[in-house]
Amino acid sequence: MAKVGIFGGTFDPIHFGHLITAQTILEKREYEKIIFVPSYISPHKIQYRYTDPNHRFKMTELAIKSNSKFEVSDFEISNDDISFTYNTLLEFSKSYDEMELIIGFDNLVTFDIWHKPYKILELAKLVVMKRTYDKEIKKVHKYFGEAEFVDTPTIEISSTEIRKKIYNKMNVDYYLPAPVIDYINEHRLYTTL
Repeated sequence: MAKVGIFGGTFDPIHFGHLITAQTILEKREYEKIIFVPSYISPHKIQYRYTDPNHRFKMTELAIKSNSKFEVSDFEISNDDISFTYNTLLEFSKSYDEMELIIGFDNLVTFDIWHKPYKILELAKLVVMKRTYDKEIKKVHKYFGEAEFVDTPTIEISSTEIRKKIYNKMNVDYYLPAPVIDYINEHRLYTTL
């Protein structure tokens, strides 16, 4: 049975940190593919000022185009509502028998406040990106037994910092794939903060 990884995020913009981490997990977990799912509105970032979801989808599509094992879904952005992981996994369960939800350690620590966390666990195994600086890993947490931890490279790239660099007209060539940079420039994204 083929196994797929589900990797959600705002991807505003998607950057090499996302891509390198996804590739590492793809190889270690032996997925058939990873599906990137840009959120419409993250329930934990409701106050966040998002770039248009169609732009975030297109940038994700451009970033992963050269990898046949990466795919992007517009499921969440096409719903025009708060993006709940449970709803996404429920929809994907119609097409995939075995799913693993890829999350960061910071998301595991707050997983109990997610919408229907136990229902999420019925639909997908949690795969947690663990980096060397995740010292909190020793804290007892009720979901640790449900999660598979995967060592991933520590890549200090943040979408927030990238947006600031673009706004300040700084070079971002080593943070973003070239097609994403071209798209940002063409559509004049991140010219305001």
